[in-house]
Amino acid sequence: MADDPVTTPPETTAAAAPRRSRRTMLVALALGAAVAVGAGAVYGLSGLGRNPQAAACGPALDLAKRIAPLAKGEVAAVAVADTPRTLQHLAFTDGTGTPKTLADWRGRTVLLNLWATWCVPCRKEMPALDALQRQAGNETFEVVAVNVDTRNPDKPRAWLKEVGIDGLAYYADPSGKILREIGAFGLPATVLVDPAGCTVATLAGPAEWASPDALALVTAALAR
Repeated sequence: MADDPVTTPPETTAAAAPRRSRRTMLVALALGAAVAVGAGAVYGLSGLGRNPQAAACGPALDLAKRIAPLAKGEVAAVAVADTPRTLQHLAFTDGTGTPKTLADWRGRTVLLNLWATWCVPCRKEMPALDALQRQAGNETFEVVAVNVDTRNPDKPRAWLKEVGIDGLAYYADPSGKILREIGAFGLPATVLVDPAGCTVATLAGPAEWASPDALALVTAALAR
């Protein structure tokens, strides 16, 4: 007489099913993320800044609430801050290699943009940032575009010259540390910073910064 086939107790099968389901879900998410990264479509900002709701950042929260209705159209993806944080410590260099921090812009509103030459959306966005600087840049506002290429430091400058981007001052952080400081994964990444060096709004991904929608948002951020 043949031995009875070995069967799995129902309770074991029931316990294993959720585990298999979780594993399947995690694998699916990982594959999805890998595909998105390959397509250049994953953007995000997390852990931005050091001191949430620092005393100096109170006005930034009021400003964020005021400009929130203007995050629409070409800048609909802009997320206004609900817990403004200080970014004065962010470090990079200027076009002469002189060390700078965002504290050097204290008293001015800044649109901080992180970009790289290998980032296709960054290259497409750069002319609009250049146009915004030309339209709105003055003693109270500057588009601070920080290049984060880690190789061939001459390449970003050459590319900017080639495409005629000359309204923006050149800033760079070849160490890439600034990306970690603001928790950015994916480029471009943009942060609107108030005169006290506090976050007002963020954007993970590109935008048409030369559009009337963007100009209205920036103009409102400059209003006192």
